Amino acid sequence: MQRREFIRVGAAGAAALGRFPPLPLAADHPVPTPRQLAWQRDGLAVFAHFGINTFTDREWGDGRESPALFDPARLDARQWARAARAGGFRTLILTAKHHDGFCLWPSKLTTHSVASSPWRDGTGDVVREVVESCQVEGLGVGLYLSPWDRHEPSYGDSARYNDFYCAQLEELLTDYGPIVEVWFDGANGEGPNGRRQEYDWPRIHRTVRRLQPDALIFSDAGPDIRWIGNERGVAGDPNWCPVDPSAVPVPGASGPAVTRALQHGDPDGTVWRPGEADVSIRPGWFWHPGEDARVREADDLVDLYFSSVGRNANLLLNVPPTKDGLFHDTDVRRLAEFGARLARLFAVDGAAGARATATTTRDRDHGPERVTDGDPDTWWGPPDRQPAAAVELEFLTPQRFDVVVLEEAIADGQRVGYYRVEALTADGWRTVSWGTTIGHRKLDRIAPVTARRLRLSILHAFAAPRIGRVAVYDSGAP
Repeated sequence: MQRREFIRVGAAGAAALGRFPPLPLAADHPVPTPRQLAWQRDGLAVFAHFGINTFTDREWGDGRESPALFDPARLDARQWARAARAGGFRTLILTAKHHDGFCLWPSKLTTHSVASSPWRDGTGDVVREVVESCQVEGLGVGLYLSPWDRHEPSYGDSARYNDFYCAQLEELLTDYGPIVEVWFDGANGEGPNGRRQEYDWPRIHRTVRRLQPDALIFSDAGPDIRWIGNERGVAGDPNWCPVDPSAVPVPGASGPAVTRALQHGDPDGTVWRPGEADVSIRPGWFWHPGEDARVREADDLVDLYFSSVGRNANLLLNVPPTKDGLFHDTDVRRLAEFGARLARLFAVDGAAGARATATTTRDRDHGPERVTDGDPDTWWGPPDRQPAAAVELEFLTPQRFDVVVLEEAIADGQRVGYYRVEALTADGWRTVSWGTTIGHRKLDRIAPVTARRLRLSILHAFAAPRIGRVAVYDSGAP
């Protein structure tokens, strides 16, 4: 198979890329499933790290903690869900079990669970309360079940523990209704017998598919969603949704090549596996009272949005409940401020109603006006095998803006490899941004400009591009 080399160049050399002929996409080039497409459009999810570590002020427990420590006096999962919704988040993912093995549901497979705690007199079920609260608030529910279990005696006896782990999955995926995302990582340590556990990932994935066929599976290696390769909330640029599955064969694989594959994807990849960027609102992942004054400011959260969602990934923001079982007031306030900032920023699209023209158009149904019609399923594009093309917007009145939003219609795959955005100002045409991949969404922050026209030029693509949206916004920054 002929490989395509992605060329990194500066703005001055961007025009040269338009002279490179594209290699046509294979007939079976990867595209998102309807579930993956819906997930990418959601964009935002909250991660809630909660468990025995919340009460020991630790990040990683060792499995020897007494369940008697777990007693959140005011647990209110509705408060979590309301705070997430106020921030614009669409899903809440709960750590049903972390590495310490303590289960937030009354598992029949171990006594190391809420059933052995004083909380709700041993009759409580955090998973159920989170699921029911999310249903009321209109959020999707995700669950993280740590594969590493430092309490379970069978860990390290691979066959026995795989039976145990899949049985725990069965409990979680049959007793709580629809789950939208099942979250795995590659955490792996020695068991009490000194042996390293070999996870049966094919069996684990089959268990999810059998019990929750509509759920998406996240891990370093997918199969539906990939980790973006860091815990800083920063996606790569370029960032392709297609990947080569052999580049990250199993969760927990490491090395520079693995990091590159997770960060950037692969335009020649054979499977569609969009990235999820996880990061915590605090320095740690579990709540620590010493970090109450170190919660990220709203401006920082907006920056994270631009470095994740704005680079064709989804953002998974961890917000850890306190030992009372509530999101801390500061965290709640930051989520609300974040949601309000985004709502204000994207309230008025300066390109709405603009007159659109293009250098070339595929056909009447895919004219340039599609980039401003507000429908994510319509698109403008040039004829096949003519990837170098441009669309131009003439605004109703001169517009001041400092954010440019670009979106491909990714239901048909991801195609754009290099683009340039120009604005017609009082001093003539000038380049205001240029970049590599677009994908589902690309957000470019630029120096404030007032312009009468905007031009998007596709300089390099691997097939005729399909542009779903071009928009501009004024953040109000000086």
